[in-house]
Amino acid sequence: MAISKKQGIAIGVGVVAVAAIVGGVFAAVNLNGGAAEAAASSPKPTETNTATGEIEWFHTDPVPEAVEALKASGFEPIEDGKLTVAVGAFVPPLSYQPDGTSAATDVAGTEPNIGLLIAEGLGLEYNPQVVAWADWPLGIQSGKYDLITSNVTVTEERKELYDFASYREDLLGFYVKADSDIDSISEAADISGLKIIVGSGTNQEQVLLRWNEELEADGKAPAELQYYDDTAAATLALQSGRADANFGPNATAAWAALETGDTKLVGIVPGGWPDTANIAAGTAKGNGLIEPVSIVLNKIIEDGTYDKLLAFWGLESEGVTESLVNPPGLPKP
Repeated sequence: MAISKKQGIAIGVGVVAVAAIVGGVFAAVNLNGGAAEAAASSPKPTETNTATGEIEWFHTDPVPEAVEALKASGFEPIEDGKLTVAVGAFVPPLSYQPDGTSAATDVAGTEPNIGLLIAEGLGLEYNPQVVAWADWPLGIQSGKYDLITSNVTVTEERKELYDFASYREDLLGFYVKADSDIDSISEAADISGLKIIVGSGTNQEQVLLRWNEELEADGKAPAELQYYDDTAAATLALQSGRADANFGPNATAAWAALETGDTKLVGIVPGGWPDTANIAAGTAKGNGLIEPVSIVLNKIIEDGTYDKLLAFWGLESEGVTESLVNPPGLPKP
């Protein structure tokens, strides 16, 4: 089934606008998100047609080293010959249900495609299952799902129950109007006196509050934080100049910038600021699957498939040069 980027506009401009402009919606999805259960079967990936803008599913061949490592690990998939992967259906570019589709096989974005690549690299059939965010932890522990690729951030607390193989950085982004004179925001001094849209109760709000404390301690004007429950009002505030910048999850904001051309990226901050946060594929602790998964991820990084995937979805800034098994996670609260 050929899926056009523009088919996702009902979601891409609607939901993405909420996440990218309000800046708190996707944070809620990332930590407490949800999606309806859907039937799953083998995917029907398409070839890219750059002229029509069809969504591309990137592929790989079985990776001999990973296949051998999987055999030696003793890991047994839930379904013989298949890798059952928990995925979300939240917002583009990470994972979403394109307009007019309903099956798990149609869920598009970076996260489902990473799951597909891992399955192919292991020589298994990709078996996606759309899972509500609250349900994946027990599903992985109980053996309902073999793996999750759904924008999961590595934390020290999660590492006690799951093994992880990293494949992206968790980043927050400052976005401004495409024609804004602001070209860089990287530290507290850069936001002095600016009006910034941010989601209430989010990590990004905490970053701005701490930066404002630094500014006030130095006798400088703090940033004015703006909060919107209405997406249209937030969008209008940024485009009309009543707000100078939006600060929120980079992935969704990057997609909005790519789709509309109305905004541009001017600064990146780690999602766990001041700590670095990694996004990773996760599986049950000690089941032997994670090392083969990491081998596949490092193969697609090495051969360029990974870079093409991120570039297609506008997430080059979140790329990594190596997949690590159980990297340092965000500290426990």
